[in-house]
Amino acid sequence: MDGILGYIQLFIICLASTILFKAIFKPSSKVNLPPSPLALPVIGHFHLLKPPLHRSFHNLSNRYGPLIHLYLGSTPVVVVSSAEAAKEIFKTHELSFSNRPANAAISYLTYGSSDLGFAPYGPFWKFMKKLCMSELLNGKMLDQLLPIRQEEVKRFVAMVQKKSEACEAVNVGDELLKLTNSIVMRMAISKSCFIATNGDDDEARKVVERVKECAVLSGRFNLADYFWFCRGLDLQGIGKRLKKVRDRFGTMMEIIIREHEELRDESSVVEKDVLSALLSISEDQSSEVKITRDNIKAFLVDMFTGGTDTTAVTLEWSLAELINHPTVMEKARKEIDSIIGKNRIVMELDIDNLPYLQAIVKETLRLHPPSPFVMRESTKNCTISGYDIPAKTQVFTNVWAIGRDPKHWDNPFEFRPERFLTKDNESGKLMGQVDVRGQHYQFLPFGSGRRGCPGTSLALKVAHTTLAAMIQCFEWKSEEEDGGNCGCVDMKEGPSFILSRAQPLICVPKPRLVPFPLGYAKC
Repeated sequence: MDGILGYIQLFIICLASTILFKAIFKPSSKVNLPPSPLALPVIGHFHLLKPPLHRSFHNLSNRYGPLIHLYLGSTPVVVVSSAEAAKEIFKTHELSFSNRPANAAISYLTYGSSDLGFAPYGPFWKFMKKLCMSELLNGKMLDQLLPIRQEEVKRFVAMVQKKSEACEAVNVGDELLKLTNSIVMRMAISKSCFIATNGDDDEARKVVERVKECAVLSGRFNLADYFWFCRGLDLQGIGKRLKKVRDRFGTMMEIIIREHEELRDESSVVEKDVLSALLSISEDQSSEVKITRDNIKAFLVDMFTGGTDTTAVTLEWSLAELINHPTVMEKARKEIDSIIGKNRIVMELDIDNLPYLQAIVKETLRLHPPSPFVMRESTKNCTISGYDIPAKTQVFTNVWAIGRDPKHWDNPFEFRPERFLTKDNESGKLMGQVDVRGQHYQFLPFGSGRRGCPGTSLALKVAHTTLAAMIQCFEWKSEEEDGGNCGCVDMKEGPSFILSRAQPLICVPKPRLVPFPLGYAKC
């Protein structure tokens, strides 16, 4: 009987949803919405999508145009796949698209969007952005925390060296995630997720798993985000998992915050870090906006989740591309050898003298942007490319598709770092000194405008230095080559919102610098 009642309830919900869909989603004749494929009752356009989502959107855009209107369940969405339309959103009408949509998972993990990444555009967000750029992630703070980044990269190189001497395979993505986690943790709270004294990396593994779980939950399809009749329900058990994850983060953060507070007067003991700066600001009675404990925790969640896996994924894709393009790898090595030599390891301060290395990272970000979408939500009715975008519409700018648009890129599917070292004045193609911060709307790896990624400088510093050290110190041989696949690494993409690889990159490193520079092998 209970089963029959369940089916009856489901039938009533679907019938009611169909009626509401026809009544609500039927556009007014006065509204000129972008082109749209045929939608189905209740589910909208979900039947046209499959992972990875950026490719599905790209295929629809190829058929219906660079601006398309979709319904994901009961949620209206506009997908942008052209640089011209992106420029209108991020520049011409930026104030109309200054909010970022937060799903149920993100809202919960960030204490009700009390962070910088997803707080509504307004006085609090403006204060936090100004604070972030002037005190937390500005050039002075990054320079002050340079030794931390150097130590952690050194630790990473020493780990790979040890593996190479033992002829052991390395799960590149996992080890890079440990590295980025440790860098961000030390910069944020002066604690490393590595336990170097006894080789026990259980703590590192726990931190990595928590970050991974947050990324999975925040990117997982949740019925409550797209179907109005599922809001407030936890049909998939995601809410229970979210509570466990946030409780773990909250407990860990509360202990660390109390430790910092207890040592506030012992400046010689407390290291300068982002948490110390946040606590000082929260105690400042003259501050124009009061920073609460939840704001501090939410900001740290932003750093741990947004500043780790994206950089690690970029480095993993970079190495995969270099293995598949040995001539590019060799050219990068020659550049590093000519500038650095073989008696010391490349350092962060060397990067300005390595333009080809920088071009490799840019080309990786073009082909494999860690976040394939820049997401916004319209706050009022607006017109983009001649089409009406109603208020409360989510906007997905497909930076993956824009970065492969043949209108702006020669041979767009080819991995060719040289495109960032030259400029074709005759064709007008975008190939010269391209700004990764979104000033060129054909290239948006970190977003653009007011809500562009505040951690861009940090991410690039870590990516450039780590990749340079990997190229300089080791030969990299993929396990796929051992299996007779001619060294061609599979470049299939995973299904998540972070553009990770479908399969982990497993490599056997071989030392390239013999003898290894003093101070690294024993780190």
